[in-house]
Formats: sequence, C-alpha cells, structure tokens
Amino acid sequence: MQTISSYFCPTRVYMGAGSHRQLPEFLREYDCKRLFLVMDGALKSTDFAKSVLALLAESKIEVSTFTEIEPDPSAGTVEKAFAQCQGSKATTILAIGGGSTIDVAKAVGILSTNGGRIHDYEGIEKFKTPPLPLIAIPTTAGTGSEVSGSCVITDTERELKMSIRHASLNPARIAILDPSALRTIPPTVACHAGVDAFVHAFESFISRNANPFTDAVNIEAIRLLSANLRPFVANPANETAALNMLCGSALAGMAFGQTGLGNVHCMSRFVGARFHLSHGLSNALCLPTVARFNMIANPQKYARVAEAMGYDVFGLPEIEAARIAVEQIGEMCADLGIPARLRDAGVTEDSLEEMARQCTDANYNRWNPRFTSTSDFLGLFRQAY
Repeated sequence: MQTISSYFCPTRVYMGAGSHRQLPEFLREYDCKRLFLVMDGALKSTDFAKSVLALLAESKIEVSTFTEIEPDPSAGTVEKAFAQCQGSKATTILAIGGGSTIDVAKAVGILSTNGGRIHDYEGIEKFKTPPLPLIAIPTTAGTGSEVSGSCVITDTERELKMSIRHASLNPARIAILDPSALRTIPPTVACHAGVDAFVHAFESFISRNANPFTDAVNIEAIRLLSANLRPFVANPANETAALNMLCGSALAGMAFGQTGLGNVHCMSRFVGARFHLSHGLSNALCLPTVARFNMIANPQKYARVAEAMGYDVFGLPEIEAARIAVEQIGEMCADLGIPARLRDAGVTEDSLEEMARQCTDANYNRWNPRFTSTSDFLGLFRQAY
C-alpha cells in the first residue's frame, strides 16, 4: 500500500430470515407517502413480492411500480423508468430484484436529483447531489449492487456498458438481506450471480488498490462464497446457504467499488455487451484464464485465497499454495457447469482482436495486479476461446 487509502460503507444492512418485514419502519424514517417501486417482473407472482406489497398496502403508501427491466438494462430502460418516477412524484425508491433491477433504481435516483441523461454520469464521481433515498432488497446473491458504489447501464448505440461510480452517494441507504427472497431463483441465475460475487471478492482482494480493511472484508467474502456457492446453486431454498451467499455478495460489494476490479471484469465487460451474455456468465467464462495469468503478480495473496477456499496450505511454498487457488477456481467453475470455452457460449473468433483493443483503452491496469498489454489481452482471449 503505497498511497493513502480509505474505507467506508454508507449503507445500513439488515440481514436474516424475515428481515423484509421491517420495511414499513424504514419508510416511516423517510416520511415516505409516495414510493417508486422498481421490481423484477418475474417476481410479481412470488410469495415474497406479495408479502412486500401487503406491507406497503397496510402502510397506506402510494406506490408506482416499474417492472420492464431486461438483463443488463439499457439507457432507454432507465429513461422510461425515470419518466414514470417523475410522474409519480415519489420521494423514495424501493428496488426488489437482482443487480439489473437495483442498477436501474440507482440510475433513476441519480437522474431524479441531478437531471440530464445517465450517459452524463459515466465514470467516477460525475454527480454531486445525493440521489433519492433508495432501499434495496436483492433477490440474487451476485452483484452486491445494494451496497456498492457503482451501477452498470448498457449503451446500446456504442455496444458497451457504462459504469457510473460514486463510493459515497451511489450505494442504497438501506439494504435488506432476506434469504426468503432467493427461494425461487432459477439455478442458472443462482450460478452466474454467485460466480459474479466471487469474482468481485477475488479481484478486489488482489487489486493494486487493496488495503487492510478491504482485505479483511474480501477474504471473508471469498470464504463465505466458495463454501456456499455449490450448495446454494444445488438448492436456492437452502436458507443458510442463501443468507451466507447474500452476506458474501454484500461484503464484496462494499469493497470492489473502492479498490477497483481487474482483467476478468475488463474482458467480460466487452464480451457481455457484444454477445448479449449475462454479466455473471461473462465473468465466469473469463475467470479461470485470468486467474492463472495474474497469479505470478501476487502469489502471497493467492495463497490466502486457497486457504479461504478451505485448503490447508500450511508449510507449502507460497507459489504452490498460489497454484492451488488457481486449480480450485477452475474446479469450482467446472462443478457449476460453466462452459469451458468462450466459443461454447457463442463468442466468435473474429471479435477477439477488437475486444483486446477495447480492454486496453478501458485501462484496468490501474487496478489489475499484473500489467496487461493489448497483445496480452489478445492472448488471454485466445486462451479462453
């Protein structure tokens, strides 16, 4: 750690089975009479959504609901949601859903108080006025968007994902981690979201900007996620595994916005946008190759990852312990049924050179532990392909 670092998390987090029942109390804190509800449309008929809506009805709060959210939501979706929010004159936003849903809610909150288009805020700390208060209830254990300082919105015209980052103003004011919200999640979604959470913790832990506070948060996230990802994917109704996944995802979300991420996210950003793959799947496809490439830059931390993933590395040479981490990451992806190659997910070979150039321009060398040139990125894409 060669520069002055900092760590904080402005979100109040409530966790445990049934914790969503405290929602009316939180809304009273904000004196909320009109609420803008952003919800994954697939959740409308679930018992969990019905329970939340019943609580809102009992509280006599006027609710305007927006559910037209696609995976990797577009700027057009944000504009449509923002127009509805303005029309409702809502003073608070509630998001119920996965990362896409929470990211749309964040973007609407930013526009509600700062104006303009969401494109205006691409980058780091491009807005100054606090967004509308946001309460987030994640229904996937993946992005950590409820506590992270970023939201990702797709610019369909440029075929890329815009990252809007503000560590202090972009996280939700309150996050509710209730395992009952995850009971109906499809196994594929559980898998891709869970790997995404693991990548957040892993890349944040080995980031050039990591510090002792983010290390402590991330190593516990890696421990929780690696221990619970397989049983959670096998049975999302497993309440203990679900809560541990939610906590691991949130812990990683508290850190990666402050440390930055690495080559996995850099590469997956362009893979996902070009080939319309989910963010989690794009990360999972790139993870084993990038983990192997980055290992020599920080074998000490890789050895700690191996230990956090449950392997006894005491007495082993550091580089051997580091290689165990790489091997176990690959095995985890294989156990979860992640396609072994980019081509198996529809990525075409003629796209690799252009995506390598895009990765260089994105400048993730600010955070990635190993310097990566355009030719390195092309080599990584070819290995993953």
